[in-house]
Amino acid sequence: MPDGLPVALEAFPRTVRLVSTARLRAPVLQPLVDDDAEFAELAELEGATSARLTGQDSGTAGIDPKELVFGVPHAAFINASFIYAKPREPGRFNSPARGAWYAGLLLETARREVVFHMRAFLAAAGDFNAIVDYAEMLASFAGQFVDLRGIDPAPACLHPDQAIGYPAGNALAAATRSEGLNGIIYPSVRHPGGTCVAALWPHAVQSVIQADVYRATWAGSLEPTFVKAST
Repeated sequence: MPDGLPVALEAFPRTVRLVSTARLRAPVLQPLVDDDAEFAELAELEGATSARLTGQDSGTAGIDPKELVFGVPHAAFINASFIYAKPREPGRFNSPARGAWYAGLLLETARREVVFHMRAFLAAAGDFNAIVDYAEMLASFAGQFVDLRGIDPAPACLHPDQAIGYPAGNALAAATRSEGLNGIIYPSVRHPGGTCVAALWPHAVQSVIQADVYRATWAGSLEPTFVKAST
């Protein structure tokens, strides 16, 4: 048990991850091709430049290609969540070199989380005017997880200050992976009463489907409107 924390055997049939629809679109050059041969050439070009595709073939500094999943719905998107990493922007439970799959048990929890991070981005840009469409990616989880629910006082990894919480969370994630556990269940830092799951292995993300699309609109205010855009 990492750091002496409790481990729970859990099954979540439905969790919600919100992702920008820009990440789900077809290649921007696809409308320029006329036939299958040209599309194959485009795919070859994408393969030479795509971090996800090269990561699937040869791995990255943070993930071995043997960890990735194939032949399951949205496998490419699952893999991308772990391959793409931001060297200057680690997450609460993922390092600069390795991603994770974050989800909430409720839509509202996922909404609060993405709004928090987008708000920080807009604040850095100095402009609270933006429209972002988010797609629901539903997934199920089952197995053993470090369980941070109900721990008082809350561990350092749940500190709202990212400078404190994220280094502690990354250390816990590394220890969790070393034990072969699927991930971490934790109370949402941005949605009081909400629960989040961080899956630390691609194979832990099961039965992914794309559901509704929601539009977040910032019109000069900190809090956006958030409405269903399509089904």
